[in-house]
Amino acid sequence: MLLLLLRIAYAVLVVGMAALSSAFLVEEKNVPGAIVAPLAVLAVSGVVLLTDVRERQKQITTISAVYFGLLLGLLLGYLFSIALVPVLASTFGEGSPLILLGRVLLTVVCCYVTISTFLQTKDEFRFIIPYVEFSKQVKGGRPLVLDTSVIIDGRIADVCDTRLIDTRLIVPRFVLQELQAIADSSDKMKRNRGRRGLDVLKRLQGNQKVDLQMHDGNVPELRTGERIKVDERLVILAKALNARVVTNDFNLNKVAQLQGVDVINLNEIANALKTVAIPGEYMQVRVVKAGDQIGQGVGYLDDGTMVVIEQGRALIGQEIAIVVTSVLNTAAGRMIFGRPDQRLSGSHTPYPGGSTFPGSSNPGSSNPSSSNPGDSRIGPAPQEPPRGEQK
Repeated sequence: MLLLLLRIAYAVLVVGMAALSSAFLVEEKNVPGAIVAPLAVLAVSGVVLLTDVRERQKQITTISAVYFGLLLGLLLGYLFSIALVPVLASTFGEGSPLILLGRVLLTVVCCYVTISTFLQTKDEFRFIIPYVEFSKQVKGGRPLVLDTSVIIDGRIADVCDTRLIDTRLIVPRFVLQELQAIADSSDKMKRNRGRRGLDVLKRLQGNQKVDLQMHDGNVPELRTGERIKVDERLVILAKALNARVVTNDFNLNKVAQLQGVDVINLNEIANALKTVAIPGEYMQVRVVKAGDQIGQGVGYLDDGTMVVIEQGRALIGQEIAIVVTSVLNTAAGRMIFGRPDQRLSGSHTPYPGGSTFPGSSNPGSSNPSSSNPGDSRIGPAPQEPPRGEQK
């Protein structure tokens, strides 16, 4: 709201200045100037306002680098030009316009050098200006550095849509270059993965709930001139920025932890959010394939959790009720072991081969009473003849 009021006040002042400049030129009877001057004022001010509205993600380090570089460049240009005036006067003569041109050129060169230097070393401002460190105020904890694997995976975009992450997301330039190299690969599978990663980055960049920043990765630890692998550069950058690494790579997870860098593994988060099953609990699951052991069937819950069903191979393609017997947590995820529900609910659970549990009725038989498993009679039992025919 305060920013909107500032922009409205700026627009009103610009319009007033344009009208005032037109009025002054009309009084001086400069009609062409009275038309051109207000338009020029409105055009320049409009470009500044549109640039401010378009560039929403501003960095205090970059802005401070430009401001300090400009001030230092003007100061150095002024001092050097004073020392250069006698040399220019003796060369071109007193009152030569080349003296003014030389002073302006020297000031422009000084401004360019200082601004360029500050922009390239903006992360080390705290060493240049003692007791002052320019850092962006971010919500939440430390920033998160995204790895190539987690960008290609795409689940980070879904997590950001839930507003669970309120910290700054950092994508280093070398990670973006690696994604681009994968997208340009001759292998179709790699090319599709790289394009998916670029689409995920575009989705994150267009998400108003996410503060996404592209980082140059220009830290002193990486300016050694050596060719360092992407994973090592990622860990070094996260350590220099006091950030955390978000990845799905198991090896990168271990390397980062060994170097004292905190890691967020999306696979571990996904496993932690899966359905909690307690031994003795009943659940519905569809048996989709056979298991590794004899008689086992395998099904999956909605979140992808594998369910191993004892004596479930004969039930492939059916949705059955099972009772959980045990739960196994592994590095690959959570596995649930169970067996078909044997509660007396009017249903039956066949064993492989077509037999039924003892005491259960055959649904294909019209006889409500179950026969004795040891009875070998076939067909109906003999009936007693009518009493009138007895002799």
